[in-house]
Amino acid sequence: MNYYKIKSLLASFVLAGAAALNPAEAQDIKIGNDGYNLTVKKQVKTTSVKDQGKTGTCWSFSTTSFIESEALRLGKGELDLSEMFFVRYNYPEKADKYVRYHGNSNFGEGSLSHDVLNVIRNYGIVPQKAYAGKEKADIMHDHSELFPVLESMLKTLVKAKSVTPKWKDAFDAVLETYLGKAPEKFSIQGEEFTPKTYAEKVVGFNPDDYVELTSFSHHPYYSQFMLEVPDNWAQASYYNLPLEEFESVMDYALDNGFSLVWDGDVSERSFSHKNGIAIVPEKDWSDKTLEEKEGTFNRYEKEKEVSVDLRQSLFDNYSTSDDHLMHVIGTVTDQNGKKYYVTKNSWGEDSNNFGGYLYMSASYIRLKSVSIMVHKDGIPKDVKKKLGIS
Repeated sequence: MNYYKIKSLLASFVLAGAAALNPAEAQDIKIGNDGYNLTVKKQVKTTSVKDQGKTGTCWSFSTTSFIESEALRLGKGELDLSEMFFVRYNYPEKADKYVRYHGNSNFGEGSLSHDVLNVIRNYGIVPQKAYAGKEKADIMHDHSELFPVLESMLKTLVKAKSVTPKWKDAFDAVLETYLGKAPEKFSIQGEEFTPKTYAEKVVGFNPDDYVELTSFSHHPYYSQFMLEVPDNWAQASYYNLPLEEFESVMDYALDNGFSLVWDGDVSERSFSHKNGIAIVPEKDWSDKTLEEKEGTFNRYEKEKEVSVDLRQSLFDNYSTSDDHLMHVIGTVTDQNGKKYYVTKNSWGEDSNNFGGYLYMSASYIRLKSVSIMVHKDGIPKDVKKKLGIS
């Protein structure tokens, strides 16, 4: 989930012609001169695209966007919530575990959706106006100095012969210096709230209504296991589904007005945010001619059939990792009836010609998904029964 690593990879890809659009309004999307003609089928309401800036906080931006869509679905209106509030309270929890494990726990910028849910349970939610998490509202988020300072503190600490509780005060002081002090109370239109009362009364978000799902064959299906990815520092458990049912949950949720948070690999050459599309070409990149490489995304390509064995092998050999989290809000089909997922990214509205959105093919979803988070009512009843979800 390193923003600059991903951005540098994308910068090396071919940029094909693309028609600009606002996905919330457009019904037809064209990618490439002889490429993909996409038609919107299903799409939930969502808020504006945000920019995570020079940070590795896609986990917070994607999940916050998801919560904003949930508020719209629940009739709470359009909200602009603070992503950095979740970051502010996530980092101390992660740091505490790092210290308790004597440095043998992951402390990085990346986290996962359940980390936002845990902050909500313990601290609540605040609107963006109450906590921007940066010095000025009109500047980009930038943690290029903040995170190395925090990391350096912790690495020095775990080398010490003894540790006192004072390090937590020092850690919080650094966070408040860079992000500002998180509010204990704030007023909205003359009414005073705490983060917890705002979460309950205004947002109406219950974190216990949401579950995380995955699909890997090295654990039994219809069971839970601790997903083995570095950003799962909290050691959370995920429900494990066969691949066909994993995909069916995504489709059922979107067809019934629910969106979801997607965690997966975006480091493939066939993932191009700039071009607004992610596919799994039938021919591997290394087997393509120069002309074929240059024409990628500009002309329509057949895709691979993605098997469970192929998916699992790429996860096992580190070719698939949890690089990035995004908010999936709908589906489109191309001129040949193939399905793609409408995906809201957190790299800003001007990051591509599609207002910051992109379209991931069903094949890409099958091959490169690590996990999803969804409301439990967005899961088919028969699948919930198999998983023991009430």
